[in-house]
Amino acid sequence: MLNMILLVFSLAFTFFIGWISRWFYAKAQAKSSEQQALKNIAQIQKEAENERKELLLDAQSQLVTERKTQEKELRDQRQELQRLESRLLSKEDNLDRKMQATEKKLQSLSHKEKQLEEKEHALEALLTQQHQELERVAGLTIEEAKEQLILAMEDEARRDARTLIGKIEQETKETAEKKARDILVTTIQRLSAEVTSDITVTAVSLPNDEMKGRIIGREGRNIRTLETLTGVDIIIDDTPEVLVLSAYDPVRKAIAKAAIERLVSDGRIHPTRIEEVVQKITKEFNQLIFEEGDKAAFELGLTNLSNETLRVLGRLHFRSSYGQNVLAHSKEVSKIAGMIAAEVGANREVCKRAGLFHDVGKGVDTDGDGNHAEVGAELMKKLGEKEAVVHAIMAHHNDVEPRTPEAIIIQVADAISASRPGARRETLDGYIKRLEALEKIANSYQGVERAFAVQAGRELRILVNHEDISDEKMRVMGQKIATQIENELKYPGRIRITLMRETRVIEYAK
Repeated sequence: MLNMILLVFSLAFTFFIGWISRWFYAKAQAKSSEQQALKNIAQIQKEAENERKELLLDAQSQLVTERKTQEKELRDQRQELQRLESRLLSKEDNLDRKMQATEKKLQSLSHKEKQLEEKEHALEALLTQQHQELERVAGLTIEEAKEQLILAMEDEARRDARTLIGKIEQETKETAEKKARDILVTTIQRLSAEVTSDITVTAVSLPNDEMKGRIIGREGRNIRTLETLTGVDIIIDDTPEVLVLSAYDPVRKAIAKAAIERLVSDGRIHPTRIEEVVQKITKEFNQLIFEEGDKAAFELGLTNLSNETLRVLGRLHFRSSYGQNVLAHSKEVSKIAGMIAAEVGANREVCKRAGLFHDVGKGVDTDGDGNHAEVGAELMKKLGEKEAVVHAIMAHHNDVEPRTPEAIIIQVADAISASRPGARRETLDGYIKRLEALEKIANSYQGVERAFAVQAGRELRILVNHEDISDEKMRVMGQKIATQIENELKYPGRIRITLMRETRVIEYAK
């Protein structure tokens, strides 16, 4: 028991001694920390004071520098003002001298004017005296003499004018046809560029028939992806190693062909890869379209065209008409029109621009029902072309009556480019059959006397019997003929149908 008491007492004493020691140690530590904090505060205050002095010195130095700069600028301004003032004084002196010289000249001119007036009065008196003498000798007054002289000169002028007009008319008739032929021959000879015949390829060659299955893909995923992204129908038939592409838009068809060829060459064919390749090919073709338009404009010297105009123009590179590349045809028409305009004195700039843009409507995707001349004219009007250019585009197929020489030149240039041998691939047999089909449809209607397909099949002129067909029936007949042609024939552009009804009365005097 005693031992337990001693043990407890010793533990309590040890705890007390430890607590006292810890208290003294903590107190000493607190005092040391306080001293350190005071030292840090003193150091910070010293550093702040030094920094304040440095900032003050810098500010004073900057102030002195700015003051010197301002003083220098002020001195320069004063010197400039002094220089300007001296120049102004010099100009004032020169002006004073010129004013004095001008006053002297005015005085001299005034003196000469008085002398001239005196001489003029003397001449008038002399002329009056001479007129009186002439009237006395001739027995006629001045007015009577003038009237007789004027009548004689009028008769002589009329005779000379009639003779000259007849001579001019005769020379014009003799030389007009020769001159026109010379201009056209010169233009064709000067034009050395050839229009390439370009037919859009719709078949894609494959290395083997196994590639058809890879293009189709599992459950048709690959071919559906291609058709969706390109907007082209892909036809796979029994033809070995060939795919057929079907689309109205030749640009889409070209993109689809290039994408399939690149996929076949790469070997990786799956929807993700197809999407990447189609996007890349589309960007390349958009750039190619812009470059083709820019190249055509640069070749013709038309450098002030907008990017949108160049893109619309570049799309013609992928269009063809009767095997003739439309962009190459447009460039040729522009060159021919410019040459003819230079020969006849028309506006070359208008002719070149209208010739280049006359078929631009063929490269425009539109839901409208207008022909390519109307669509192209409307588009170029929106793109800021001049009214003369827009009118020439609209009138190049006689959709409107040509009102300017430039519009007629575009018609001539278009006809030259399209009709030269080798320009278009339409065979003579096909051409004749198309014209015969048009005339046959017209002649199948009762009351039609004669029908003529003119302007390369772009217009159908029909003469009807005035006794059998009235004006109202003629309108209905025109609509029926137009509908039948649309349903039965395939033709480019638009065909104008003109029905004519006339009454002729013939009598004979015996």
